[in-house]
This record gives sequence, structure tokens and C-alpha cells, in this order.
Amino acid sequence: MTRQFLIDTDVGSDDAVALIMAFRAADVDVLGITTVSGNVPARQAAINALVVVELCDVDIPVYVGAEAPLLRPYADAAFFHGTDGLGDQNYPAPNGQIKPKHAVDVIIDSARQNPGLVLVTLGPLTNIALAVHKAPDIIPNIARCVVMGGSACTYGNVTPAAEYNIWVDPDAARMVFLSGLAVEMVGWEFCQGDFSISMDEIDTIRSFDNPLAHFAIDCNLVAIKAFERQTGQKAMSLPDPVAMAVALDPTIATQTSKHFVEVEVHSDLTRGMTLVDKLNVATDGRNTETWAQAVKAGKNVSVTWDVDSKRWKQLLYDALQ
Repeated sequence: MTRQFLIDTDVGSDDAVALIMAFRAADVDVLGITTVSGNVPARQAAINALVVVELCDVDIPVYVGAEAPLLRPYADAAFFHGTDGLGDQNYPAPNGQIKPKHAVDVIIDSARQNPGLVLVTLGPLTNIALAVHKAPDIIPNIARCVVMGGSACTYGNVTPAAEYNIWVDPDAARMVFLSGLAVEMVGWEFCQGDFSISMDEIDTIRSFDNPLAHFAIDCNLVAIKAFERQTGQKAMSLPDPVAMAVALDPTIATQTSKHFVEVEVHSDLTRGMTLVDKLNVATDGRNTETWAQAVKAGKNVSVTWDVDSKRWKQLLYDALQ
């Protein structure tokens, strides 16, 4: 049975690889790509999405969404992905055109018209927050909302407390997490260590010797250097493709459980932290006023605790061969 996906993304270099995985999946119909300001501004993200669409020779519409976070100044991630988001490789401008409809309306209409929709988010959650605020009736129609964002281990890649996608628009993330959507959080931790693509594995991908494989490496060349500066690990970090692997095959997430997850929106020090209630203290009768919302929300997020690294990498290889 064909599954229907809608992908909301801020197309940087790892997002581009995740899109390839979705486009190449035999049992997935990607209804569209909606873009949001994150790694790059939303319009540049749409141009990058069109580059990947043409590379994969698929006919998938691309729509631009929110150009800034709900309440915060916008901060891009050019330091990690390059100024164009695709490693500054000077890819030619795509021939395809961005569709005129706003991404938020696309999300709403897609959910209303396609009950059981799988929504995959690879960037800040601004578009999703706006959609569920404008049309809360879509919430039960979205079977899964797979979010690449946050960290179950409460550490991040843009501050010690926060992962970039949640940090950029923590107010939107909090709205989405508390909205009643079937959120599945795949955190930033699954792009390090054994989950990252080693230099030997990069050579393996190069050996496929086709345009998709070379693109997957080349557009990440700036990110590879940035990841080494950040972590000391010389490897390719691909958090969005890991989340896409979980979206494509949920069994790749080998350990998950539902918890109340709050997003910090008040403190500058811990802005964007995804605070996972691991012991379920929010619902055991010892609630304070601070946790009143938690009692109402209940266990609102399915948290990913472990991923089968070999299987996720095999899914990546299958998409690039």
C-alpha cells in the first residue's frame, strides 16, 4: 500500500539527502515539499528543494512557507551548510518553479484531503504551528508527525541545551508538541558516533559513482568540516536522513516510548531545550503549577531512544545506488 507523505523542510545539505530517500522509496507518494526559514531562508530552501526534485527526475510541487519564526529574530545555519545551504557547490538554478500557494495552506489542505497523512518535519516547526492553529481539525488526519528536532538527552548542536530546529523557533515547537499531533521526536543525537557516516563509508557512497551519490557527498562538504570543528569527529552528520529513515520504516527506531515533552521558551540560557519527563512525574500526583499544562497534555510525544544504525545506513545506500 502506498503511503502519502508531506515533507516540511529548510533544505540544507542533510535535508537534501533525506529528500532523495523519500523520493526513491517505492511505497511512498510525496504529495509536496513545503519550506520554512531555518538552515537558509524559506525561498532559498524552496530553490534547493527544486534542485533535488530535478536531480531525482520526479514531479513533486514545492511551496514556500514562513519566512521568520513566530516571535524571534531569524538565525540561519550558513555556518554549517554554506551560504546557499548546499555546501556552496554552485549548482545551476533549477528549471522548476515554486508554486504560488502558501505552505501553511498546503499542509492544511493535504491533511484534510488525505486522512492518514505522514508529515515529516526536517526544519523549524513554524509552518506546522501555524497550520494547527489555523485549522485544528487537521490534527486527527495526520497519522504520524515525524520530527527531526530536539534531543532526548537534553544537549544540542547550537547551544549546550538545544538542537537547532527547536532553538530557532521554540514557540512554534512548543505549540506543535502540545497540539495533540502524533509527534515522534527523532533527536539530534542520532547523527554522531556510529550513526554518522565515516570517511570509509563516504568512500563507499562515492564508489556508487552516480549523480545522486556524488551529490549526497558534495553538498555536505562544508557540513563535514563544520561537524569536525563542532564535535572533533571527522564524518558526515545526517540527522535529517536518520529521521527520514524512521519515517520510512518505523522499526528502525528500536527503542521508543511516550512521554510528556516540554519545550523551554522563557530562558535565554536553555531556550529550545526539549525537556523529556522520563519518570512521568507530571502525572503521578506531585504536580506543581508549572506542570499544570503537562497534566492536560499527558504523554504527548513518542521519544526515540535508540536507532538501528546499520539498517538506517542500508536504507541510505539503497536510495543512493
